[in-house]
Amino acid sequence: MATNFWASTHYKELLDQEEVDVVHNLDKERGITLEDFKLIKLHMTSYIARLAQYVKVRQRVVATAVTYMRRVYTRKSMTEYDPRLLAPSCLYLAAKSEESTVQARLLVFYIKKIYSDEKYRCEIKEILEMEMKILEALNYYLVVFHPYRALSQLVQDAGMSDATQLTWGLVNDTYKTDLILVHPPYLIGLACVYVASVLKEKDNTSWFEDLRVDMNVVKNIAMEILDFYDAHKMLTEERVNAAMHKLAIRT
Repeated sequence: MATNFWASTHYKELLDQEEVDVVHNLDKERGITLEDFKLIKLHMTSYIARLAQYVKVRQRVVATAVTYMRRVYTRKSMTEYDPRLLAPSCLYLAAKSEESTVQARLLVFYIKKIYSDEKYRCEIKEILEMEMKILEALNYYLVVFHPYRALSQLVQDAGMSDATQLTWGLVNDTYKTDLILVHPPYLIGLACVYVASVLKEKDNTSWFEDLRVDMNVVKNIAMEILDFYDAHKMLTEERVNAAMHKLAIRT
């Protein structure tokens, strides 16, 4: 497993936001807009997190699963890779790669508990088949670097130990966006510390200057996080259902 982010495929495969915000032609034919695309990915992020609570895996597994899901959709369409099957399959694969193995039959069992909608139902065989498709879509590269690794140290160094929970919560919420596909994880972590500093009204200007990072990038990521919270207020179940209805893949 790669231990150096800068030598990793994760670093080499970082994308520009414009490359992430591309709706596949097959999805466009179904009427999926960029807004729908983002809504469905957000809905699937929540689905993965909810399912993870039932099967009791660490937050890191959730983060890896969500990263897989978002990466797949930079390469494949939702028409071909049904989100309702891809989401639990990403969790299944992420649990393996993060050494917290979950049995597929458990996922199938809890999916039935979570959703009464038949379109979410799947069989063990379908999860195993989708796992192979995900592996191919990801070119078998499964190592994901997350902001969590350095976060505790950053929070401590910034004198923000009283905001540890807040900062971790902010990092968790970044996976509801595509930030992990666009920016190095340490910059996402720093942006979360920056947002926490602002919310706690703590002036960390000199600390950030000592780090010699590009503060414009950190502040831009921080703005994206705050913009997400504003946009999230507008999220309704009706809008999610309308976007999902356009797919209407599974029978």
